[in-house]
Amino acid sequence: MNRKELIAQIQAKKTFLCVGLDTDFIKLPYHLQKQPDAVFEFNKAIIDATLNHCVSYKINTAFYESMGLKGWEAMERTLDYIPKSHFTIADAKRGDIGNTSSHYAKTFFEIFPFDAITVAPYMGEDSIRPFLEYENKWTIVLGLTSNKGASDFQRLSIGNSQERLYTQVIDTVSAWGTPDNLMFVVGATQARDLRSIRDIIPDNFLLVPGIGTQGGCLEEVCKYGANEDGGILVNVSRAILYAKSDENFKAAAAEVATKYSNEMASFFKEEMA
Repeated sequence: MNRKELIAQIQAKKTFLCVGLDTDFIKLPYHLQKQPDAVFEFNKAIIDATLNHCVSYKINTAFYESMGLKGWEAMERTLDYIPKSHFTIADAKRGDIGNTSSHYAKTFFEIFPFDAITVAPYMGEDSIRPFLEYENKWTIVLGLTSNKGASDFQRLSIGNSQERLYTQVIDTVSAWGTPDNLMFVVGATQARDLRSIRDIIPDNFLLVPGIGTQGGCLEEVCKYGANEDGGILVNVSRAILYAKSDENFKAAAAEVATKYSNEMASFFKEEMA
């Protein structure tokens, strides 16, 4: 999916909700755990429940990889079930030397035809370049994450200046691609930093996790992170997936997704309407 198509979906639905399919088998409703393909059946129900309220799905590959072959198969079936109208993200956080990254890119852009993949920039441009070479695919680079350990490195000062490492990373990486193929992860719990990040990358899309269970504020994310195209995909995972743990989980997921989508619609800038 290219930038124009993604923006069109956001404007048509008046939402930038991304549903995170971080599906944990032990958290599935008990009646589903007995089924031979429980993870896919759960994902299928969640997709059916949220399809009209979101523009994207993010599959955290760790939850599938940890299940071995069966997990990879569930991921493949889930990806196949998501309509092409929705932007798909492999939350895989890959990043290695060029030859290895080339194989990662082939895995998640060809074998599993995701629209985007998350990557770690620590090893530099040659670790990211193979992903950027794919046409109409997106590379989503970790910028400023929402976890406690983000302060260990990302917020370190550079030399004697007030500049932080994460701003240098975002500034440097932004030159490797364009707003048509490069996004950045910025955690919702770091929402006030979005203003300075937008000064560096005014046009790139941002993938913003951390709303819901992690406590991020949607209003602040929209205030500081949105641009005239929308420019953000706000991910919500656990709050939607596990809204209820019984047989009513599907209806509960739809209700929560509707709530977030409606709230997002109220923050749209006039020019986006």
